[in-house]
Amino acid sequence: MVEARSISPILSVRGLCKSFGAVTASRDVSLELAPGEIHALIGPNGAGKSTLIQQISGALTPDSGSVLLDGQDVTRLDVVQRARAGLARTFQISSLNMDDTVLQNVMLGALGRRGGRLPVFRPVMRDGALLAASAAALGEVGLTEVRAVRTAELSHGQRRQLEVAVALTLQPKVFLMDEPMAGLGVEGSQRLTGFLDGLRRRAPILLVEHDMDAVFALADRISVLVYGHIIATGTPDEIRNDPAVREAYLGEEMLP
Repeated sequence: MVEARSISPILSVRGLCKSFGAVTASRDVSLELAPGEIHALIGPNGAGKSTLIQQISGALTPDSGSVLLDGQDVTRLDVVQRARAGLARTFQISSLNMDDTVLQNVMLGALGRRGGRLPVFRPVMRDGALLAASAAALGEVGLTEVRAVRTAELSHGQRRQLEVAVALTLQPKVFLMDEPMAGLGVEGSQRLTGFLDGLRRRAPILLVEHDMDAVFALADRISVLVYGHIIATGTPDEIRNDPAVREAYLGEEMLP
């Protein structure tokens, strides 16, 4: 755990607002992520978490507000430009190619996220610099031994680690993680929790997650989003004991 509030933020979200017709999906949302921190974003279904992550990643343009990455205003940058700046996103639904090997996914995924055109496949696999970077990323997430395995043969948890390996080739300043525990059983969630706890040393994590056991085990701070508005931000103990947070979760899921 880090004392996030005493450190300058690496990611700063300021007053984001987003509406779709009469529906307000984000209402004056502000949060910060400090180096070494895991900041969890939680909320009931339909609270606006995915819309917020899309605005931070560049997939959606906010109506107002700003996103700063390491002091740079990236609000008007698109997804690829933000990725190049160091904002790495992993998805709730895997974007990996199941027919490719683990190594191929990392190499081609890295090329695609850099925004370049994908060249003929065989020359890509002979690119020494790209191969070295991809192999190093696989080593960091513990997948070196399965580099030649088809991605379809990996466990669900290993696929999550592979997504992180792809992101690592961008030398990220921040990870945005959208429900990485989705589809995992208890054992898989515990294993991935341990992995993410170590990953914070590589880059801080903004974590959107429904698995409350994982959230309270990992997070330095938690922000609670309800109807597009953050109703509370605090330490796990502060959030656990906040009456407004408990009321918001009544009938949805109780906090541990």
